[in-house]
Amino acid sequence: MRLFNSELINSLISTINAVPVGQDKRVLTAIVTGQFNLVKDRSIYYCDDFAIRFSSAAGKSFSNTVLSLSSLLKFDDRPCFVAIVRSDAVELRLINSTFLQKVSHSSRQLREDNIRGSFNGSDILLELDGVVNHPDNFAVLYAMHQAFTQSENIERLVEATNGITSSRRKFMPSTEQEANILHAPERTVSFVHSEFFEVLESDLNNRTARVAGAIAIASLIENVNLRGRIVEELVTSDDPQLIQAITHDLNKGKILTLNTNQDLGDYVRFFDGYNTATDIKTKVLFLQSAPKAFNIDKLLKFLAMPESVYLFFLIGIGEQGKIKTRLVSIFQSDLLPELRVQHHWAGRNSRGVTQVSGVTLDKILDSASIEISVGDSIAALKNWLEL
Repeated sequence: MRLFNSELINSLISTINAVPVGQDKRVLTAIVTGQFNLVKDRSIYYCDDFAIRFSSAAGKSFSNTVLSLSSLLKFDDRPCFVAIVRSDAVELRLINSTFLQKVSHSSRQLREDNIRGSFNGSDILLELDGVVNHPDNFAVLYAMHQAFTQSENIERLVEATNGITSSRRKFMPSTEQEANILHAPERTVSFVHSEFFEVLESDLNNRTARVAGAIAIASLIENVNLRGRIVEELVTSDDPQLIQAITHDLNKGKILTLNTNQDLGDYVRFFDGYNTATDIKTKVLFLQSAPKAFNIDKLLKFLAMPESVYLFFLIGIGEQGKIKTRLVSIFQSDLLPELRVQHHWAGRNSRGVTQVSGVTLDKILDSASIEISVGDSIAALKNWLEL
């Protein structure tokens, strides 16, 4: 995924707003494409930093066919917009795959390995997790889009469009497993106040310090998912040759092809009475982001085990590669309320995923709080179980 070029996107918005109302779509298209030297690919215009589709609407509603899904996916690694040209205004919306509910037109054969169909204006989300699809929020929304891979969005759209159930299954705990899940906050409090917590945090800090230089270079990678996978591999690997190979390729401007970790946690370590899984979250401190937190079904399945403790290890990368870290529980009082459930990701066989704002992670990295409300944590778990 490419970075959100705020200066250029703001210039695009200003250029569109400066066009007198009532202009024909062709006039707006000519002005914008000329101003930004856009290249045409069928019905979409693009440059390195964004792509845009111009469409007309007669009334207040917008149900026109916008674009084929295959055309959109070609440019899904940058902000993609539709400019809706009305008689009294031009409305701009983000149309990246994260902001689509489904695919409507000629999509009967849509599968994950067979991209077919087009989406209509009515298929575009007007808001995501309460954030309105409006120019004022484009940077925040695009950061939310960056947290998901294209394959994840395609899988979701296939299910939402054709009712094709995913191979994944919603985790349905037994009575004993549910009791283990609801006991997780107390287990976590016990672990956080034990000597093992300091041992684990020291271990992860030492692992991070040994590859700090490579992490600083990796922070320059625009694709947030790739950047995160590389940092996870660097920190968790016990293979010196692999670490050396990744570091060598980063220094040469090359990127290794890494396998995507499908497990809940990136680093697993066992202690007496505790089975810990730690997910490594990388945050470039001077960039806006909204990283995916966890898959709710995977979390519940893990917490259903009697000794399980789930944690985040936050790695914040600042200017000039300066790194700061923190090991935290997802039940912390300054984190738990900020875990947003993305309901449009919850299909028939999934409870969905959670996301957290980069601003929240920035604050937690600067905090020393380890406060956990067991009552609030149990309430959150019950809500997730009911999804």
